[in-house]
Amino acid sequence: MEDTAGSNPQSLGFTEKLKSWLSWSWTYVCFIWFGMVLIMIYVLWSPLKLQETLTSVFLNTLTPKFYVALTGTSSLISGLILIFEWWYFRKYGTSFIEQVSVSHLRPLLGGVESSSTTGLFTSVNGEAEPRPSVSECKVWRNPLNLFRGAEYNRYTWVTGKEPLTYYDMNLSAQDHQTFFTGDTPQLRPEDAVMQKAWRERNPQARIRAAYQAIEMNHECAAAYVLLAEEEATTITEAERLFKKALSIGKNILEYTVHELLLHSGKDINLLVYIKRRLAMCARKLGRIKEAVKMMRDLMKEFPLLGMLNIHENLLEALLELQAYADVQAVLAKYDDISLPKSATICYTSALLKARAVSDKFSPEAASRRGLSTAEMNAVEAIHRAVEFNPHVPKYLLEMKSLILPPEHILKRGDSEAVAYAFFHLQHWKRAEGALNLLHCTWEGTFHEVSVYPKKELPFFILFTAGLCSFTAMLAMLTHQFPELMGVFAKAFFSTLFAPLGFFADKMESFMPSSFWHQLTRI
Repeated sequence: MEDTAGSNPQSLGFTEKLKSWLSWSWTYVCFIWFGMVLIMIYVLWSPLKLQETLTSVFLNTLTPKFYVALTGTSSLISGLILIFEWWYFRKYGTSFIEQVSVSHLRPLLGGVESSSTTGLFTSVNGEAEPRPSVSECKVWRNPLNLFRGAEYNRYTWVTGKEPLTYYDMNLSAQDHQTFFTGDTPQLRPEDAVMQKAWRERNPQARIRAAYQAIEMNHECAAAYVLLAEEEATTITEAERLFKKALSIGKNILEYTVHELLLHSGKDINLLVYIKRRLAMCARKLGRIKEAVKMMRDLMKEFPLLGMLNIHENLLEALLELQAYADVQAVLAKYDDISLPKSATICYTSALLKARAVSDKFSPEAASRRGLSTAEMNAVEAIHRAVEFNPHVPKYLLEMKSLILPPEHILKRGDSEAVAYAFFHLQHWKRAEGALNLLHCTWEGTFHEVSVYPKKELPFFILFTAGLCSFTAMLAMLTHQFPELMGVFAKAFFSTLFAPLGFFADKMESFMPSSFWHQLTRI
């Protein structure tokens, strides 16, 4: 076993060297091949009379009907590709050609695959795992994401539609694969099964893989996590499975500090995830004080896990308890200029300030006497929140309908606004007059509300649409005006081969004629 483990770094090093060598040589091989093709064309240009052959074949021999069929077929094929690309984009939110290029071609060309969610966990010994800087992290894990089996699937049962996009689910699969099975030097058999399980797109296939991992090892906590997330149809059942997973991993708590530092970060990540989800189960089942205690204990036990945003779960639970003093204490710790902001922090701060004055606030009275200091602070807090995310007020004021929140959110985007309003609208309604103050003041922040992030069509959809339109136009023009298009075709080919002729003339002026004569004889 030791020999196998010791040989792994060498084999990995050889693989990396081979991949880097291939990526380094790929560019030069392409240039050499292109140069050889140019030289071959030039050498055979005169003996085979390529220019006359091309002209006679493409411009004289073939009839206009052939060109109509050629351009029409090209238009049909590009149209079919366009339809498929559009369907794939509407269903999965990304381009199929782009996804295949990034997934399969970029590794061959030496590209490095990046993940915006990598490194949301920090190792227990305080060393941060590799991750991009905070300013570059745009997509974040939703701290209050719902349970798939017990909550998201209810929407599917009623409507027959999927509540999550493929892109969102793919990010979650990457999260689970990285956090739960990603840093062990040698995977156990059940870990290999779970790695495959997280990548499965079919929920039933993921559940079957989890049961397979449990058959291999009855103490596979990650398998129970998957079952709790996806198979459990109620929060109570999910809580039972999470407790089973916690009992399997409770031996981590019995380690000494030294042993804990040396223990696998995978097990630490799994333990933190289970405890957090158990706290969320308690919150959803109405045991709010218990949930608050579990969250506080988790933050004390692992104080370096700030990137997990557990404090956002704590803020929501404290608001449900109406423990506004505790909410203010949490905000004082996390509402700092050096820490990454979120809609939860900004709008909760605005809610506390608005709650102090909203019950007596009147727009007419404020216009007559002016704003008091407390009212001015509340309005400034609302403006500060709206500047951070301008999409939230329309959801809080129910000017836009709410949908189920995604598992990942884009900071300052519409997805973050949906996630915030889904859980915090009730807290704004509970504070008398808070929504009225928001309604009267939020539009004064901007003259025009931002539409960021705006979803743009992928490049390949635009490219195939342009190609389809262009080839269809060529087919129509060739059918209607064959002689005129023939003239244009001759001019096009003459222009196309002009640089090649210029290159040949320059080469003949530099090289002696005897050299080219001997080369053509060969």
